[in-house]
Amino acid sequence: MKLDQRRDFSVILLILGVLVVLPLGIGHSRYLMSVLMNCAGVAVIASGVWLTFCIGRINICQAGFALIGGYVTAILIAKAGHSFWIALPLSCLASALCGALIGSMILKLKGIYFSMLTICLTEAIRLAFLNGGNLTQGSKGITGLPQPFSGDSALPLYYLGIALLAIALGVVWRVHYSRLGGIFRAMRLNEDLAESFGVNVWRYRIMAFSIACALGGLGGSYFSVFTQSVYPQSFTVEHSIYYMLFCFLGGLEYVSGAMIGAFALTILFELLQDFQQYQSLIYGVLMIVVMLTLPNGLMALRGFSFSLPFRKGEAK
Repeated sequence: MKLDQRRDFSVILLILGVLVVLPLGIGHSRYLMSVLMNCAGVAVIASGVWLTFCIGRINICQAGFALIGGYVTAILIAKAGHSFWIALPLSCLASALCGALIGSMILKLKGIYFSMLTICLTEAIRLAFLNGGNLTQGSKGITGLPQPFSGDSALPLYYLGIALLAIALGVVWRVHYSRLGGIFRAMRLNEDLAESFGVNVWRYRIMAFSIACALGGLGGSYFSVFTQSVYPQSFTVEHSIYYMLFCFLGGLEYVSGAMIGAFALTILFELLQDFQQYQSLIYGVLMIVVMLTLPNGLMALRGFSFSLPFRKGEAK
């Protein structure tokens, strides 16, 4: 295992470990628990955006696929009477299939053209659910969804969020540090050169985009039961931009980057609640400063330079 890979693995393990034991100290505060659940959910969705960066695409439509996941879960639970445990994987599958279908039509575009189209796509998905009639309940959304766990404790739902985050990170880790991830990185550097070596670029683009959309659906499904509702405004273009910023802030070279950025910016936003009308201004200025001073993300900080001990015989 290479040094950067070990470092990435160490950060993921440390953060997940802290999240597992954290309720021992703050479990009495439903507000703090809800903030962490929100962080876990957006980190799951943002990990899909991070994966699309691996193929050289700036994805600003992840909120649309999170909305698909959220509505599929809500419809299956509220309309069809299925349990959340059936709705969760079906939501991922629906988002992945939609991603494959849409991706086959738009992934030939590059750069700003692809990014602008994904912005329009997010809005198109939102409007589709807004005008979905009785199935989606229009602007009223679908509310009163039952949570998958009984009782008043927030712990089961909290640990569900951490488990889904671990699954998302595991999927992205397995892809990124495998032969498939090497193909994705080659495509990001030069698609024409990769194709000249026999890589079916079009197929791999769709594969990466579908996995990313599935992770968006996973996070959207979780949010639908976390908030017990889903609306057309639950996920918008603004959310898609935030998911992209999470990846930039955390670091695009590390699987843990999306998670670090999601937790850092979401918690920062909560801390700035006291500033009311100046909240967005301060938030934006701080993000600009961080991104200018840390172009490689928070993972470039020395505080993240630790790793697990090397085993004998491994190269440092």
